[in-house]
Amino acid sequence: MIALIAYLALVLVLLLFLVGISIYTLFLIYSSLMGSPYVPTKQKEAEIILAEACLKKGKYLVELGCGDGRILRTAAKKYRLRGTGIDVNPILILIARIKAHWQKLKAIKFQTKNIFNTDIRQADYVYLFLMPNLIAKLKPKLEEELKPKSVVISHGFPIEGWKKVQFKKLDRRPFSTYYYRLT
Repeated sequence: MIALIAYLALVLVLLLFLVGISIYTLFLIYSSLMGSPYVPTKQKEAEIILAEACLKKGKYLVELGCGDGRILRTAAKKYRLRGTGIDVNPILILIARIKAHWQKLKAIKFQTKNIFNTDIRQADYVYLFLMPNLIAKLKPKLEEELKPKSVVISHGFPIEGWKKVQFKKLDRRPFSTYYYRLT
């Protein structure tokens, strides 16, 4: 009888695991269909990207397509920034919230939301790691809503037509990072 209960418990655990992996996979596919796949930036790379941005304590960072919130969490921890992370994937947002809670980071929040429905007018910094076609669609929103002197950090791909406001390019493999200061 105990062996049967143990067997059923094991089957239940495996079933829950498979359901969880399936849900996670479906949300990753959903993220890709919405414009950009989830590709986490390595922690060391995140630290280099943020160090090159010369972030100032107390400023506000919006991470569009934040995934697990690694950039925002690092900025909050190392540079004492406030901020918001936005992603369409609720599972990644849950992971970001849990990690921020474990790290006791209270000045940041994460929202499951479409990046086009996000208010970025208060942002001093915007970080994005998105596909070029999504960046092109996002560009008018950035131009319209961001205040002068806001910094946009685009990891992976340049923002077409912004060469005049680009103040730095960090050449790294596999992705370069582009820094822009709006006028």
